[in-house]
Amino acid sequence: MEIRIDRTSSSRLPQVDFANLGFGSVFADHMFVADCLEGQWYDLRIVPFGELSMSPGLSALHYGQTIFEGMKAYRTPEGEITIFRLSDHLRRLNRSAERLCMQAIPPQVFEEGLKQLVRLDADWVPHNGSLYIRPIYFASDDQLGVHASKSYRLIIFSSPVTTYYSTNLLVQVETNHVRATDGGIGYVKTAGNYARSLSASQRARAEGFNVVLWLDSINRQFIEEYSTMNAFFVIDDVAVTPPTSGTILEGITRDSMIRLLSDNGYKVTQREIAIDEVMEAGRTGRLTEAFGTGTAAVAAPVERIHYQGEDIFLSTDHSKWPVLSFLRKRLDDIRTRQVADPYGWVSVV
Repeated sequence: MEIRIDRTSSSRLPQVDFANLGFGSVFADHMFVADCLEGQWYDLRIVPFGELSMSPGLSALHYGQTIFEGMKAYRTPEGEITIFRLSDHLRRLNRSAERLCMQAIPPQVFEEGLKQLVRLDADWVPHNGSLYIRPIYFASDDQLGVHASKSYRLIIFSSPVTTYYSTNLLVQVETNHVRATDGGIGYVKTAGNYARSLSASQRARAEGFNVVLWLDSINRQFIEEYSTMNAFFVIDDVAVTPPTSGTILEGITRDSMIRLLSDNGYKVTQREIAIDEVMEAGRTGRLTEAFGTGTAAVAAPVERIHYQGEDIFLSTDHSKWPVLSFLRKRLDDIRTRQVADPYGWVSVV
């Protein structure tokens, strides 16, 4: 498989302040692009990061066949570059593609294109932070009409980042809108799922919160996920997370944490958990930790949960949060190859 490489003539790396990266506002020098027409992949290339030229008739803009992933590369103390759970991210991307009637992406196209891109932009991987990798995949027919596209484009680009949430999570439980419904597309990573969350998120920010906690669409009682993350609660020394379903994204970080906890002597369970149960556990001191997990956020601690006029506050001394502390350190150690990786999660670039 041949990938054409067109290097940038002038790297933007010298202008980057790695001490003040933020999240997702600085982009590395190159991007990988591949096209597909009726199942045949062609014109695989790595080109300078830049603007796209497209027709107003692009079918993705009209009918929503657009999906994406989020994954990370890390720098080890020895200087190696690793990618965390690469094949699992491709598997989830293709699950999203199947639901939206899009052509599956062959592993050799995705994995080789991504690895060559990261090698080329290896200097963009921070020493303190990570390189966030964003594959996007969309329909590219230039034709109106509601039907599955015949052509698609895959683009992979990257951004050096630090922490997604710079403060603890201040959570507002959403009681008016719902994120997803049974039989819908809540379990896939498509742009529309995020678009429908924006109204509630904007309202929450105006009221002093930075995260929304979504409830189920039928009872408006069972917890689903946070704005951008899966949800964990430690109640009576047991880490509880809702089971993934047709309305909850199957988080890869979530899965990693469940496996790490269960394999290292911690109690963890996947079950339905009602917001009333969480609030009662908070009132009685049985809720000792709450956090969100995701590729961007990793493990973000909750400081406050607001529901129907009541607030639950958790300790901000995270050294006293044994579950969160363990997960953060063990996950970081595996990703940077400071401990053995018994799961085969890490790919060395």
